[in-house]
Amino acid sequence: MSPTIAGSCNETIRENFVTQPQNDTVVTRTRSEKLLLLLSRNAALATFLTNLQANTYRLYPLASRRLANDDVFFLNFGYEEDPPMDLPLASSDEPNRLPIQLYHRTATQVDLTGKQVLEVSCGHGGGASYLSRTQQPASYTGLDLNPAGIQFCRRRHNMPGLDFVEGNAESLPFAAQSFDVVINIEAGIHYLDFAGFLTEVARVLRPGGHFLYADLRDAEAVPAWDATLANAPMRLVSKRIINDEVVRGIQENPIWDQVPRLVPNIAFVRSIASGLARKAGSWISRRFESGASSYRLFCFVKD
Repeated sequence: MSPTIAGSCNETIRENFVTQPQNDTVVTRTRSEKLLLLLSRNAALATFLTNLQANTYRLYPLASRRLANDDVFFLNFGYEEDPPMDLPLASSDEPNRLPIQLYHRTATQVDLTGKQVLEVSCGHGGGASYLSRTQQPASYTGLDLNPAGIQFCRRRHNMPGLDFVEGNAESLPFAAQSFDVVINIEAGIHYLDFAGFLTEVARVLRPGGHFLYADLRDAEAVPAWDATLANAPMRLVSKRIINDEVVRGIQENPIWDQVPRLVPNIAFVRSIASGLARKAGSWISRRFESGASSYRLFCFVKD
């Protein structure tokens, strides 16, 4: 690798830990964050971390296997409004209130009643199960590249009208005009060909169908994100930044309690994971609070 490329990767990782809030307030970093900043000064390690960040989806089968015996149905950051949404939930759904609210707010931008719905990158199927039970779609198909995750979904979410399929988001295994709605939550950031994914979404949507989408990018990646979305073969209906709502979701989301168990059982590694996974005041929360990262909610329609 040339010094120029290595240096660029180094700066990419370092910026994740150095970026100051836009209001110039001082960031207090945990020991874990300070350690990662120190390690990121090594060009080779920075390159590895950059590639790992771009290929996070490859880690999901490991996560599914480690969580196979647990009721971990959601892998998103969560969402809460001010005042709180107070969304009526079944008692069995209550422990997952915050990640469910992200699904609810994204999916209910349109009426799903009687619609044929596809969720791309359905994870552990919690959102698919919730929306199938509460929004009365005619059918709901969850697709994911993770075979362990699909096996988990089929085992834990067995109900009429709900189906799970292993497949690639960038080459959807469905005929043209097969769905009325496509949902994608907190997953597009990991796709190697995001523009190709959008083309596939438009292909499988029927005319008048909707693409309901929630995702995040670092601030420096937002212009390219905006440009790709502007060139999508669908028309933008609405867009809004939901950083504040996601920060509230992060603060009490139970998924963070699972993070240390997803990494190897090495004290040093688990210490870093525990530090980065703190809820209130975590590095992830601070990036959204400062504007260093942007979380957005979209609704598109295929004319």
